[in-house]
Amino acid sequence: MPNSSRHYRKRYSNHHSDRKRAPRRLTLSLKQKEKFDALLQKIGLEFQNNKLLIQAFTHSSYVNEHRINSSQDNERLEFLGDAVLELAVSQYLYKKFETMSEGDMTKLRAAIVCEASLANLANELSFGELVLLGKGEEMTGGRQRPALLADVFESFIGSLYLDQGLDAVYCFLDKTIYPKINDGAFSHMMDFKSQLQEFVQRDNIGQIHYEIVQERGPAHSREFVSEVLLNEQILGVGVGRSKKEAEQHAAQQALLKLSEQL
Repeated sequence: MPNSSRHYRKRYSNHHSDRKRAPRRLTLSLKQKEKFDALLQKIGLEFQNNKLLIQAFTHSSYVNEHRINSSQDNERLEFLGDAVLELAVSQYLYKKFETMSEGDMTKLRAAIVCEASLANLANELSFGELVLLGKGEEMTGGRQRPALLADVFESFIGSLYLDQGLDAVYCFLDKTIYPKINDGAFSHMMDFKSQLQEFVQRDNIGQIHYEIVQERGPAHSREFVSEVLLNEQILGVGVGRSKKEAEQHAAQQALLKLSEQL
């Protein structure tokens, strides 16, 4: 009888302990909710399912520390967002640069969706301020860690896709990534001058040359303006911190103009 009583107490204790360890639901403080509202206002979006938005910013360390169900962290959304972002950028490059080879598009896409680029975009949107982190991750500087910020950007793309579809993703990227592509923000990874030269020679449409038409700014922060001319007609204008960078930007603009004429 005593043994039976101990067995009963042990089973009751285990059952009671299991109930205490049951996963909690993720809830936000008023201040956290205000931050998410401010983000949506800043980027001009409205989510139909706010749980998806919050999940995109929920790091696994927060889930583990608060004993929340592991399926509520952002890792699955990051997986989806990575694929959606790659598709959206690929389609844009394919349509925008009709003269660009498959190999060059692959290089440019890699530069656009790399960790450093996505982390910079996340910083510009102040994503780091909204991430739900565990105390340990917070203390070790996780909120500023490029890998974490890049993951959050991808998980946000995944949440936006699930909430509103691919067109909403295109609209968001049209405000964030696509203008940077057009402005040559990733051209340091590409040799647009070589691409332009190959295009002109292949179609035998004339001769190109570059001219630095302006230097501006103080000596410690110089800017150069370059023009690329085709048969003495201006085909593109670029600005850069060096003459080579300005010429690359000019060549990129020339390629865009030629693509539009095809």
